[in-house]
Amino acid sequence: MRTKAGPSPRLLIASLSIVALTVAVLQTAVVPVLGLISDQLDASSVAVSWTVTANLLAAAAATPLLSRLADLHNKKHVLLGVLIVVLIGSILAATTSSLPVLIAARALQGVSYSLYPICVAVLREELDEEHVVRALAVLSAILGFGGGMGLVATGLLVTGEANYHRVFWLTTGFTLFVIAVVVFVIPSRQRHGRGSIDWLGAVGLAAGLSTLLLTITQGNSWGWGSPATIGTAVTSAVVLALWWFWERSRQHPLVSISLLTRRAMLLTNLATVFVGMGLYFSFLGLTAFVQAPRDITGYGFSASVLYSSIVFLLPGAIAGLVTAMVSGRFIARFGARPVLICGTLTGIVGFVCLAVAHSQAWQVIVAGIFANAYISLAYGALPALVVSEADHEETGIATGLNAIARTVGSAVAAAIVAVLLGHTTAGTGQPPESAYVTIFVAGAVTAALATVLIALTRGRIRDDESSYATVDSRAMNHEWG
Repeated sequence: MRTKAGPSPRLLIASLSIVALTVAVLQTAVVPVLGLISDQLDASSVAVSWTVTANLLAAAAATPLLSRLADLHNKKHVLLGVLIVVLIGSILAATTSSLPVLIAARALQGVSYSLYPICVAVLREELDEEHVVRALAVLSAILGFGGGMGLVATGLLVTGEANYHRVFWLTTGFTLFVIAVVVFVIPSRQRHGRGSIDWLGAVGLAAGLSTLLLTITQGNSWGWGSPATIGTAVTSAVVLALWWFWERSRQHPLVSISLLTRRAMLLTNLATVFVGMGLYFSFLGLTAFVQAPRDITGYGFSASVLYSSIVFLLPGAIAGLVTAMVSGRFIARFGARPVLICGTLTGIVGFVCLAVAHSQAWQVIVAGIFANAYISLAYGALPALVVSEADHEETGIATGLNAIARTVGSAVAAAIVAVLLGHTTAGTGQPPESAYVTIFVAGAVTAALATVLIALTRGRIRDDESSYATVDSRAMNHEWG
């Protein structure tokens, strides 16, 4: 049942899923072509890595502010504004042969990370509460599935001697399509949120999060004990501490400190960091492992980008999509916490299997399916926990900070993977098999830590989950079939 005049729930959720897909495509499509960019622009791998770093820094800086803007203003207008910036970045990336301009273009694309929390805020504004949980599961499924599809699309586009610009022409065309979807489907509602924008708080949070991610993403190339790394880490800690005290004194803060420190919200965001780590342990570790030249290393499958995407990654992406779509019913029936715990336990199984049995292709594929099911279940349940803990006018910023927690986790995992795979054995030029085992064990450990944290959550979430669980199934099926 809808609470407001507008598109049907099916059409709204399908449209917002397409919008959320933009985040996944822009996040993963560029990763397989980093080497190609390095070759075609005659740049070092360290310099090219800034195309990823700039994207993450822009995400950390822009997501909280844009999420708060969506809480206070017309969400459709904010969505369109973000998509126009992404479109400009995509066109720049598709037409430039300059690495500095490409890095700037990727920074513009980084604002796409705010699309997901804004979509969540739209869902909560447009749908009855009993539909929100299942809708969140669908959007979360798209994030996981879209990442896999982005890899497959990249593999198809850059076969042979193809230019890396093809990838960004793809994102340009896709962004234009998404803009059309928002224009014609997403309803336009007048502002209803209370409060105002704490601009100084927004700048402080952007600076603190950006320096934190800069420390994580560049620590390996700078050296973890270098003055640059230590300096950015200390700067991040000081800025975030000052931001914390500033926000506590504001009548209308960018984000409520009481919301952030609420037990359930705090533990959920910490668990999200570990889930974000698990995503990249799976994605980066598994991709590098299957592409390792078996005749040289004695492990791996010598898979190309396209082959690894279709054979090893796509089955897991599809399984993740199916899992998340089905999980919506279980989240609505039993609550997000039990489903999330089941998901993290599934992740432990998947990562342990990868660590101990990876000599046959089927073993890697099956374990990858378990790992993807874990990520999909977690992506579906975590936003449900966050939404149930936040007030309506805090939905965007609360979900945005949760997305940043996932980004921080992913950046930490990427840094760990870079360190582990950066140490090669003499004669092969490849990392030892033990490095991959360590990555997969780390995935199991982070899943276990997420399990413990979610098991400890209490408070408003328990009451809200109970209300979700007692929803009349007939009302649920009326709109969803």
